[in-house]
Amino acid sequence: MRILNPLPRIGAPLTFSRNRLYPVDTRRRRLIAKCMPDHNEARAEVLGHQFLRAWYPVPVLHHRVHLPGRSVLVYERLPMGTDRGLLLDLLNTPNDGDHSTLDAYMRRINSTYLSVFTETAELSSPSTVVGKLYRDRALSGGRLDQYYAHNDIPLTETQKGPRLSDLTRTGLYVNGRHYQLDWAGTLSWLREAFDTPVWSVISQGDPTDVNLAVPPAWLDYDTAGRNAIAGEIANFSFYTAVLGGWLVPTLNPQAFAQHPATFDRLPANTPCVSAHPHAGTLHIRFTDRLTQARRLALARYWELLVRPLAARYFPGGTLTEALRPYLVMRIIGVFDLVSLPLDQRLYLLAKLTLCMAPDFSPTRFFDLTEPSCPTR
Repeated sequence: MRILNPLPRIGAPLTFSRNRLYPVDTRRRRLIAKCMPDHNEARAEVLGHQFLRAWYPVPVLHHRVHLPGRSVLVYERLPMGTDRGLLLDLLNTPNDGDHSTLDAYMRRINSTYLSVFTETAELSSPSTVVGKLYRDRALSGGRLDQYYAHNDIPLTETQKGPRLSDLTRTGLYVNGRHYQLDWAGTLSWLREAFDTPVWSVISQGDPTDVNLAVPPAWLDYDTAGRNAIAGEIANFSFYTAVLGGWLVPTLNPQAFAQHPATFDRLPANTPCVSAHPHAGTLHIRFTDRLTQARRLALARYWELLVRPLAARYFPGGTLTEALRPYLVMRIIGVFDLVSLPLDQRLYLLAKLTLCMAPDFSPTRFFDLTEPSCPTR
């Protein structure tokens, strides 16, 4: 007997965060159902999708279902599979592989970004900019308070060793150079750093290698809208250089089950870190390691997007100071330092120290070649 309207086939869930994605196949469509336990985030995602679709290629949102305890958003399902469909998969190209597809992709998305950014850029008050990843985390009761309000974080394996509060007095050495770091002062500064007008643009807001599809499409919309240019740059740059190739797959491996090549590249993206206290002062040494694909993506991003944006909206090297608070929030506001293994904690502390130094340089911080970075 012929069945005219067979029931949809629902596949095994995919987990990238607390939200779950269910592949759904009907007779006519290939869909993805995003199950979200937070109704407010679901509403923000729907609004963000509506905001973004006039400017960027995005999958069609077919249905929105409000259920007790969750919302379900049903999107067009893009052609994805094991180790294919995301920028992540291009970044997982082996060092001896062909990087021409990645190069072409980076040129294409940066051309889209530059076109949209220059058309939509405006000087905006803090209240008109999406706050989820930056300003909201700095507010009272936000993530900075949740992570650090009552924590004096240890910097060695022993309880008698130095702690973050000690660095105001002793400073620390990073790769042989002595720096001062006032942890409490840094937190106080960061709480107020997002309360001034900023250059903003229309964007997805969280430009990571799992939120950019291949062919180009933008995914995940709960931070879509008007976002700070400096926040966009800090997010893509730090995720590409540190989080995406090393820290996130190390701490959340189940999110990369469909992209196992991520783990093949993991050793080549893992920094070398060592530390010891000497004469009451902490010494940290690290060496960044990054695959050729990630270096290429980062270089193209700065060459084709950041450099022209800096020339237009941050003249005279002002991008450096504009970038600093957003980058600091990426360093300490994504993961709680106290919950990390010691080597990861100390690596991020070293990066924080370099970012807060008076001579902070994005060129050195991201190990960019001089023509790729407009600030020194």
